[in-house]
Amino acid sequence: MKKHSSWISALMAAVLTLVLAVSWSQPAQASGTLKIGMEANYAPYNWTQTTSANGAVKIDGTSSYANGYDVKIAKIIGQKLGKKVIVEKTQWDGLLPALTSGKIDLIIAGMSPTAERRKAINFTTPYRTSNFVVIVNKQSKYAKAKYLTDFKGAKLTAQQGTLHYDLIKQLPGAKREPASKDFSAMRESLEAGTIDGYVAEDTELTSFKMVDSNITGVNLSKMKGFKVSSSDAEVSIGVKKGNDQLLSQVNKILAGISTSERNKLMKEAVQQQPQTTTKKENWLVSMLKNYGQMILEGIGMTLLISLVGTIAGFFIGLLVGIVRTIPEPKNKFKKGLLAFCKWLLSVYVEVFRGTPMMVQAAVIYYGIAQFWHINLNRTVAALVIVSINTGAYLAEVIRGGIISTPKGQFEAASALGMTHNQRMWNIILPQAIRNCLPSITNEFIVNIKDTSVLSIISVSELFFVGSTIASQSFQFFQTYLVISVIYLFLTFTITRIFNLIEKHIEGPENYNMMANQVQVGKQEGDK
Repeated sequence: MKKHSSWISALMAAVLTLVLAVSWSQPAQASGTLKIGMEANYAPYNWTQTTSANGAVKIDGTSSYANGYDVKIAKIIGQKLGKKVIVEKTQWDGLLPALTSGKIDLIIAGMSPTAERRKAINFTTPYRTSNFVVIVNKQSKYAKAKYLTDFKGAKLTAQQGTLHYDLIKQLPGAKREPASKDFSAMRESLEAGTIDGYVAEDTELTSFKMVDSNITGVNLSKMKGFKVSSSDAEVSIGVKKGNDQLLSQVNKILAGISTSERNKLMKEAVQQQPQTTTKKENWLVSMLKNYGQMILEGIGMTLLISLVGTIAGFFIGLLVGIVRTIPEPKNKFKKGLLAFCKWLLSVYVEVFRGTPMMVQAAVIYYGIAQFWHINLNRTVAALVIVSINTGAYLAEVIRGGIISTPKGQFEAASALGMTHNQRMWNIILPQAIRNCLPSITNEFIVNIKDTSVLSIISVSELFFVGSTIASQSFQFFQTYLVISVIYLFLTFTITRIFNLIEKHIEGPENYNMMANQVQVGKQEGDK
């Protein structure tokens, strides 16, 4: 029993050390900072780059930097307020909950102050006004559209959660395809021919043209019958409701930035945005040279989360599995208490097995901050989410391993005078865990792949990094091909390692069960 306790204690200590290391490596920011939320994936408003060139700002929790028109505006605001600007790279869908939960101070991400958004947050006066266009290929028959009805039959889309998607309704006969996650996905779809075009602002057209001369834009704002309110055509900064002081300060700063200065900043952003390489260089060599560090960081984060999540989840599942297989005591109070505990654990298992990890991540990361005002580090939140999710699955795996152990094992241990705890630790659990090892291995592999859903809380794991690289390099197929190969290599390697562990635990294939010391002595004497 002492042997089992020692290795369990060692593993628990290792998990705790990793969690604490992650927590301390990213300390909470001081009050002298201004946390800005943006996608860092929407050039020329904002993008991600690997260096601090052109005054880029460090992205919190990574070695990458953010730049663009939004970053330039943020730096002016930070300078006037006397605060250091910190960029929190967040997916579009996560910007509003990040602001309302207090994880960021401002949303500066090319966001329009629509009436629906105004219900959740406040907006400053606009810092940019745009026209709306449909971006299509030059060879497309829709490239010469002059009237709204000319888009009849066109397969169009726009970014999810934006006004752009609703504007497609003003194009009679147009087929509104499912909304896309981001602009890089729409660019890829347009080049692949799965859509005929997408609705965006004129700045997106300018940005896309710099890397693909085969596209053009049809200006909707000049077409008869096209209606959009002035506020919807504007781009403003989001501020949390109740933070009137910051709202007033930012409005005052924006009032001091002239139109000519804003145009100059946008022109600089367009010129500085990431460009595709013009050298005749192998795409793989170019990708590794420019984004190798980002890919390594993504691999490291994926392995950290999946490893810690699987180990912690194993202990959670082990505890839950043991409790749910405890025999009913004769004492009524203990019996009732045990029944309540089993019911509570059943609820935990059903909830976390019955809901997607992506939903759990959003609820835990943003919900805890919004309702309990606990600002979890996103990496720590990811570790917690994967651990409790894995624990729910492994709880049933281990419970099945325990109850599938032959009853004769329990009876023999009882005949030897062992207590329930002694039977479990010395006889049952070693066999159950060994039998469950293939399922535990499978869960580890699933965790490696499922870390991709943590992009909802902007954890910089492998898939999140891959999406960023694809949007910056415009090499979508090549990037995702490399990412898929890395995932395959990780899962293949992990499988082989666990196969070796499993073989080691099983022991030698050939051994003499009837051998004893006398027989061994005789065999040695015969020699």
